[in-house]
Amino acid sequence: MDEHMDEYSVAKMCKVLEVSRSGFYDWKQRPLTDEWQKRQEARDALKQDISVLYHQNYGVYGSPRIHKDLLEIGHQVSESHVAALMREMGLSAEFHKMFVTTTDSDHDKFIYPNLLNRQFDVKEINKVWVTDITYIRTSDGWLYLASVMDLYSRRIVGYTIGVSMEVELVLTALKKALILRQPPDGFLHHSDRGSQYCSNEYIQLLEERNVQISMSRKGDPYDNACIESFHATIKKELIYRWGQITRKQAIKEIRKYIDGFYNPTRRHSRLDYLSPIQFEEQGAKQKQALVS
Repeated sequence: MDEHMDEYSVAKMCKVLEVSRSGFYDWKQRPLTDEWQKRQEARDALKQDISVLYHQNYGVYGSPRIHKDLLEIGHQVSESHVAALMREMGLSAEFHKMFVTTTDSDHDKFIYPNLLNRQFDVKEINKVWVTDITYIRTSDGWLYLASVMDLYSRRIVGYTIGVSMEVELVLTALKKALILRQPPDGFLHHSDRGSQYCSNEYIQLLEERNVQISMSRKGDPYDNACIESFHATIKKELIYRWGQITRKQAIKEIRKYIDGFYNPTRRHSRLDYLSPIQFEEQGAKQKQALVS
């Protein structure tokens, strides 16, 4: 009962276990036994590991993700108990929200149809990529982040951070993704209908790879929800926590977040709480097992 006082009331536990409240409190007043001391030490060790995992993961993990991490390092504990301990410790994943539009669709470039049509559940790697731009405010001016995501694993396969939102920003992000992933010709590329993605330079690069070009409907962010969600996540988990930060510091922290946390480590609920890279590695092993 003593171990679960942070989950259930004493009165309820006494009723279920058919013991008296006075007897329980009398027991509480007795000198500590070796067994009780060991349980308390185990509880303290668990709380310490929760604290370490919470802060290692940018302070953005709630109890489901912390629970997965604890199981991986050998703790046998329920998610409800982890949630109760986190409440006791004052640890929660709370974020600010802010929305800024980055799409300039007021241009005369050709607009491609929405081939993706919100079919976000992709079963193969390098079959569908989505991309977008977001604003980042710093103490010495705006920065712009262009990201390319593989929908299969939600991995960011290319990104560029710059001080200008011109075509070169998105073009560089795409080139990085092509070099890193070496996708087969003919994959599907989805973006909004912003002027950068409709530019001659960008379309030419896609056409050279025989890419299927897909664009969102006008004014509908849900058509590109997954990459929009990533940009919302990096803002909630990193950018909105900064306070005052310079462009140079921001670039360093964004790279650290994407390359050192989001892609290799951050658990994704859609991926059965694996990180994007872990999900890809698991998929590769399963595919190899089928072949052999």
